[in-house]
Amino acid sequence: MPLALLVMNSSSVSYSTGPLTDRQRSALIVLLADEDPAVYQTVRSKLLSYGHGVSEWLKPHLLSNDPVTRRRVVEIIDFLARQDSDSEFLSFCLRQAGEFDLEEAIWLLAKTQYPGINTDAYKALLDSYAGTLRERLLPKLEAQQVLATINQLLYEELGFAGNEKNYYEADNSYLNRVLDRRTGNPISLCIVYLLVGRRLCLPMTGIGLPGHFVCRYQTSMVEYYVDAFNRGKLLTKANCIEYLVQSHHGFEESHLAPVTSRRMLLRICANLHQIHSQNHDDAGADRIQRYIVALAR
Repeated sequence: MPLALLVMNSSSVSYSTGPLTDRQRSALIVLLADEDPAVYQTVRSKLLSYGHGVSEWLKPHLLSNDPVTRRRVVEIIDFLARQDSDSEFLSFCLRQAGEFDLEEAIWLLAKTQYPGINTDAYKALLDSYAGTLRERLLPKLEAQQVLATINQLLYEELGFAGNEKNYYEADNSYLNRVLDRRTGNPISLCIVYLLVGRRLCLPMTGIGLPGHFVCRYQTSMVEYYVDAFNRGKLLTKANCIEYLVQSHHGFEESHLAPVTSRRMLLRICANLHQIHSQNHDDAGADRIQRYIVALAR
């Protein structure tokens, strides 16, 4: 049977056996650029049926002179890479019996959507923020001065801000995109604040208020709440209680308890699940649901 007919008759992504010949590979590449979307979907399924090894012989075609071929090769390679990242993150979630490294988890989650990111480069960026602050934070500064110095760098100089225009956007939950665009939702901006603060050994934790998320800076002498979404605005405990009462959540002491890494990651995944569901992205919602189940064990 000619390869074109063989491909057109393939209707599943079950794994194929036996290596492809050079001639078969060339024929698949030609069909990959077919203008008929149905042909492309069938060819795509056929290629995916050969598993992750197909990425290696597809990579040279990233330099193809045909833009359609380039775009579709990128899509297939990226799809396979996201599958790997999905498995890695899900395995991470299932392995963790107790607390875990929040930063490691955040980067593993980001790679499920953006598998090609250089996480070491982003970590170095956070290191650079902390390094700049380390030079500015003189010994024995008052807590307010410490937080004002962090706010000056993050919000005034670097331009971080809450994404009020597109609050319900998936990219607000992926730290690489938050750092790229310097905008995010309350929990992601708090994570930026916390990761910088931890590099400076500051006494900071995340506080998961109902409907909002803030950081807490607490010593034996002082206690401040930092609204990272609103340019690092400093709040008192009384301010937080007032917010809870006015937003009809009611005050419970547990609302101001530090959030564990697991609960923080669960909350991020819950946000993503809601976004995918509202966008009628069933595949995306199902993927995030698997993470939620693994984390909620």
